[in-house]
Amino acid sequence: MVECQTSIHNLEDIRQYVTQTLSKIELLRPESSHLTTRLLTRNNSPCGIYFCLHGPRAVRLTAIWETDANTILFYGSRGQRVQRTRLLAAPELDIAALQAAA
Repeated sequence: MVECQTSIHNLEDIRQYVTQTLSKIELLRPESSHLTTRLLTRNNSPCGIYFCLHGPRAVRLTAIWETDANTILFYGSRGQRVQRTRLLAAPELDIAALQAAA
């Protein structure tokens, strides 16, 4: 599993980073895929975001941004964890921006 660190400034940068990283995993072109998001909650409080990249041939790749641990976990098409990225300076979890982007 690949371990990295990066600094991301806003939710749109996280979406782009996730799209690019997931695309590299299965050698997909980012422009030929569609990214969906879903807010994750624990005890009715937001705790992260679930990302799903829908590629050609029904390929689905996923990532989870865990806001408590400040990491993004990336999973391949068979569900195996392939990368963990620690965010050095992550943005606040902006629920309104997430809903507007969805």
